[in-house]
Amino acid sequence: MRIGALEVQPLFDGRGRENAGEIISRFSVPDAWRCHPETFGEHGRWEFPVGGFLIRSGERVIVLDAGVGPMDDGQYKGGEFLNQLRSHGVAADEVTDVVFSHLHFDHIGWASVDGTPTFPRATHRVHAADWEHFVSGPEARPEASDKLRPIEDQLELFTDDHVLAPGVDARWSPGHTPGSTVFVLSSGGERAILLGDAAHSVVQLAERDWTVIWDVDPKAASRVRNRLADEAAERGDLVVAAHFPEMHFGRVVLSNGERRFLAV
Repeated sequence: MRIGALEVQPLFDGRGRENAGEIISRFSVPDAWRCHPETFGEHGRWEFPVGGFLIRSGERVIVLDAGVGPMDDGQYKGGEFLNQLRSHGVAADEVTDVVFSHLHFDHIGWASVDGTPTFPRATHRVHAADWEHFVSGPEARPEASDKLRPIEDQLELFTDDHVLAPGVDARWSPGHTPGSTVFVLSSGGERAILLGDAAHSVVQLAERDWTVIWDVDPKAASRVRNRLADEAAERGDLVVAAHFPEMHFGRVVLSNGERRFLAV
């Protein structure tokens, strides 16, 4: 996919499986998933990709999110990330930047493996609020620390919206996690929004009041998601997220005042 002079490619790592009724639904309506059998099936068995994205901006080779890693616990399975990267002609030591939309386990899996950074020459970046929440603060999670402490010497934290690379802007969008960040790609009059986990399913772009149990602040996450979806619909931006079906880009379109997602 080209966004003007920028190139962005999905990096499929594997798949996750969840019971939709336990994870994603309309506020206070646990069986609302039944309205979307096209996404969740007849029994609510929700399967989705896990992975990240490769972005090329000039001389910069950027990996956005790092999949679930080389694991298979029966529910989440990864392992394809580096193969995907190589299929686009990029070796791990050629990556200049690794940026995390947030620090949940299915976005940091290839940050390090067995205590060794996967991308040895890359500067790694994440919002400071997520680093504190998952790694350095009083409620830090050991599984995140184990993955992320090995890249600490390569780490740069940020606290404000900023330009990551030409045409690549980071926008702090807290709600899903304290430091959740979306990335806006813009070049040649074209724009795309890489949503991180601001949305887990395309259903959330159509249904204004849906949430997931993983949102730290569900109301803030809902405000962020609806703002981004409305913005994309108004501007005609492309949108994508790591858990969308086949990691396809699409557009949010309005029909009779209702939003829906159309893959491109």
